[in-house]
Amino acid sequence: MSEQKAPLSLTEKYAAGAPVEGMIPLIVPEIRGNEWRYVKDCLDSGWVSSVGSYVERFEQMMATQVGSAFAVATVNGTSALHVALLVAGVRPDDEVLVSTLTFIAPVNTIRYVGAWPVFIDAEPDYWQMDPSGVLEFLERDCQSKDGELYNRRTGRRVSAIIPVHVLGHPVDLDPILEVARKFGLKVIEDATEGLGATYKGRSIGSFGEMSCFSFNGNKILTTGGGGMIVTDDEELARKAKYLTTQAKDDPIEYIHGAIGYNYRLTNLLAAVGCAQMEQLDAYVAIKRRIAARYEERLKDVRGIVPMRAAPWAQSTFWMYTVLIDEHEFGMDSRHLLRKLNSKKIQSRPLWQPIHKSPAYASMYAVDLPVAESLARQALSLPCSVGLTESDQDRVIETLTQ
Repeated sequence: MSEQKAPLSLTEKYAAGAPVEGMIPLIVPEIRGNEWRYVKDCLDSGWVSSVGSYVERFEQMMATQVGSAFAVATVNGTSALHVALLVAGVRPDDEVLVSTLTFIAPVNTIRYVGAWPVFIDAEPDYWQMDPSGVLEFLERDCQSKDGELYNRRTGRRVSAIIPVHVLGHPVDLDPILEVARKFGLKVIEDATEGLGATYKGRSIGSFGEMSCFSFNGNKILTTGGGGMIVTDDEELARKAKYLTTQAKDDPIEYIHGAIGYNYRLTNLLAAVGCAQMEQLDAYVAIKRRIAARYEERLKDVRGIVPMRAAPWAQSTFWMYTVLIDEHEFGMDSRHLLRKLNSKKIQSRPLWQPIHKSPAYASMYAVDLPVAESLARQALSLPCSVGLTESDQDRVIETLTQ
């Protein structure tokens, strides 16, 4: 007799694509512009695969938005990070500094190229990679040899830093860029969650040697899938385009000078991306308005700490997140998640810090207490661009009852 499975919760049903009447989703795409028209143009013209005018147009729009000279479209954000590490010269057995409080993709791509992650804690104010942790590791735990930097403990070369801009807020980049220049390290921004955010008046994604973006379904700008590498370095852009298109050396003959990847974005998805880019400023303004409303209504609620932005930052508040103090609020973040779920309100915790992930259990890591505390306390609330004020009121009322 087969074991009977427990029924799915409302959140699990919604996540599996099952309709749940009256559910307020965490974050869903907003389709309100030229998406239908541009996709129809692809279908009518027959340009639906990885060649077509919308791919180049989308790349140009992204480069302009970020303020970089070049952009290379990819099939998703993970492939963008993978190729960026390759063209940055990260080698097998190198080490790469990366945020531990992040979705797992950037850490996985470090392993894809045979390198090893060095996990850096979050800072407590804005929950981003802690520049002091970067500086401490590089100056205390590393030594220079023959013009390169090596980890004293492992003997491995340290070659790059991936600051991940989480939840739509920028990392404090200046101290990281300064120490990277000092030690000759490449900086690859994972700006996936921060398209439209600025650091000291300049778009994030324009600071490192390269930056990577994702257009997954829950991002502020979506193509359903897709990613992008942006850079000011023409040679890096050329290499990235080469590797993402199977490293083909001849336009007619099938000659390949390197091991390449089928990481191309389709014209259909790029068409959606172009339409979404036309709405980006409006979407960012809406996300900030949603965040401001949450902050105003929750700032005096005992045990709830709303997310905030640094004075040097303009956040997109991509995933609006609060911290729950179990003792002050009367329940922990997971109990609150279940309470919201019972009221047909979807929420979610932050990621398990990657140094605690079973997938990386064999990796050396020190205690990273801020990330661990944030992961226990944080809960992301509904914040779709299409969230209505009445639905937001319902979320707030459930939180404050």
